Amino acid sequence: MDTPLVGSVTTILEWRHTLSQFQPGISRPMNRIAVLGSTGSIGTSCLEVIAAHPSEMTLMGISAHSSWELLGRQSASFGPRYAVLSDPSLEGHVDTSSFDSRTELLFGDEGIHRLVTDDDVDVVVTGIVGAAGLRGTWSALESGKRVAVANKETLVVAGPLVMELARQRGGEVIPVDSEHSAIFQALQAGQAREVRRVVLTSSGGPFRGASRDQLAEVTPEQALAHPTWQMGPKITVDSATMMNKALEIIEARWLFDIEFDQIEVVVHPQSIVHSMVEFIDGSVIAQLSPPDMKLPIQYALTYPDRAPATTTSLDFNTAFSLDFEPPDLEAFPALGLGFEVARRGGTAGAVLNAANETAVERFLDGRLGFDDIPRLCQDVLDNHNFDSSPDLTALLEQDRQARTEALRW
Repeated sequence: MDTPLVGSVTTILEWRHTLSQFQPGISRPMNRIAVLGSTGSIGTSCLEVIAAHPSEMTLMGISAHSSWELLGRQSASFGPRYAVLSDPSLEGHVDTSSFDSRTELLFGDEGIHRLVTDDDVDVVVTGIVGAAGLRGTWSALESGKRVAVANKETLVVAGPLVMELARQRGGEVIPVDSEHSAIFQALQAGQAREVRRVVLTSSGGPFRGASRDQLAEVTPEQALAHPTWQMGPKITVDSATMMNKALEIIEARWLFDIEFDQIEVVVHPQSIVHSMVEFIDGSVIAQLSPPDMKLPIQYALTYPDRAPATTTSLDFNTAFSLDFEPPDLEAFPALGLGFEVARRGGTAGAVLNAANETAVERFLDGRLGFDDIPRLCQDVLDNHNFDSSPDLTALLEQDRQARTEALRW
């Protein structure tokens, strides 16, 4: 009697897993973790994942920009080796009794560098919003760490340089964004040369279906009301303009080493299919799960293995539908900027990101209209001194100049 196929498959998977534990060069799950931006939405979710796996994961360090009260409570709960406040002006103005006695309190960029380069740290989660996350990511990769990157701006600003640094120093870049985690997981179904395209899904944000005229009247309060995800104000506004998807296009270009014309975007309001990969034979592999960031965070921390879920699962005993529709590029011109920058490369990503960060700040302060955000970004992008092969110093200078220009606009 033939052995059942399911038994054969199980045996093969178990055999491959056993081999992976002993073959040199195969990635191990890493459990000594530093979380940059631990007081934000990604950071707090990451701490929940670590707390759910106390025998596999240890928190070595945490950081925040200025939220020292919450950072102190996190220190008291987990007792990490380091806690860092990246705002150096807070040194001497913090109630250190709020922190666990085992935790050393550090400040500024030097504190971040010391945390992410510590020999006892295996994986660094970068949950800092904006271009500010680049320095910590860079230092961690220079030390050969695994970086679980939730900061898409790092790859938007300096994608080619970051990925090359990881290759040179033996570091790893594992995506935490739900869309890029989905692509990362789906890519394991085939080889790089077999990929036809990747399809990023978008919820469409709070203004899906709105016309360009309607978007001109959007207020900050309306833009901050996202229908699916709970995020910080900057990311929520980016979702409303669809600039977040533009940045994800650029991130995917460098993270997965694909061409800009291999990337597509589809609006999927249920936020259950987090992204898809189509292979040259026509097969489409998708990753589905309820919209909860703890799943991609956990996968980045345990890859190449999986751990028991800390989130709810899809209920297939209850009827539900999955809808897909093309994005409206006329109403949401920010999306087109993502394809343009992914095509151009060079300094374009740094300039777009800097202009957008400044524009969002001005919109939230009531000094700029919602529909002015992509217009400002296009104008600054069109008029900067483009460099096709910049080094890190040139990128940071272009970032500075773009912010200055955006303030003048």
